Amino acid sequence: MTGYRAGLISGTLAMAFVGSSAAVSPLLTDYPVLTGQAWRYAAAALLLLGYLWLRRLPWVRVGRSDWARLVLLAATGLAAFNVCLLQAARYTDPPVLGAIVGAAPLVLAIVGPLLAGRRPSPLVATSAVIVVVGVGTVLGGGDFSLPGVLWSLGALAGECLFSLLAVPLLPRLGPVRISAYTCALASVMLAVAALLVERSDVATVPTDVEVLSLAFLAVFVTAVAFALWYAAVGSLGVDRAGLLAGLVPVAATLIAVAIDTTTLSLQVLVGAVLVGAGVSLGMLPPRRRPGGGEAGHAEQRPASRRSAQVEQVGGLP
Repeated sequence: MTGYRAGLISGTLAMAFVGSSAAVSPLLTDYPVLTGQAWRYAAAALLLLGYLWLRRLPWVRVGRSDWARLVLLAATGLAAFNVCLLQAARYTDPPVLGAIVGAAPLVLAIVGPLLAGRRPSPLVATSAVIVVVGVGTVLGGGDFSLPGVLWSLGALAGECLFSLLAVPLLPRLGPVRISAYTCALASVMLAVAALLVERSDVATVPTDVEVLSLAFLAVFVTAVAFALWYAAVGSLGVDRAGLLAGLVPVAATLIAVAIDTTTLSLQVLVGAVLVGAGVSLGMLPPRRRPGGGEAGHAEQRPASRRSAQVEQVGGLP
């Protein structure tokens, strides 16, 4: 179970890093969002590629089908995710947006196994329902509209595709390469989007605080968190790893309490307990088959990383 525990630890750390961005995101409200995201992913890609070079890891040939999947992953799980998140934030309140994107554990618990050719685990699916209810409780309610819900559903799709599309690539490319390549591709896509949408604002010079904030997002919330997350997906399976995504709003809220930007309410405590209970239930060791295999966990190489709103509402990209 060593690999299983390692996956649990790496996934939890990844979500803790993503949740920590809630303390940094407010410092970037005056900086062009798409431009900032482009810089963030570009810096993360350079860090990850530098890590591969320093480790002198062997070159792995990336075929055309692999590149097509990587491009699709970057386009949907990173670039489009950010666009949908930004648009959703214009039409609905953050708690509603976060609750919809927070349904990712349930989607991954069902869709992940189906794509792998096996039936979803009733235990993991039940755990995912508990986690999603807990996320909704932590975030609370808010106003919403049809456009806001539709954009939020788009963000939810991007959040799930960020993991699902990586599953077939993990055995050959590994977590660091996938993270590096998708960050590089997303940075180009977002740079183009910034030129089209933010136009002259792309030349905005960031302040010292904004530079430090973008650096934090690039290093910890992107480069480190992405690699840890994909490692968790490869060890736990996309369905079980997806449960850990519910920790993001909990971590973000607890950090906000720690830095005295919010207060700890009974509602948040109840939600955090529900998320913890759901994750704990879903992470119970898989049952052993008589022959030594693990029932309900045949797939071990599966896979669920944002603008300021992303980290706050519970998404990874």
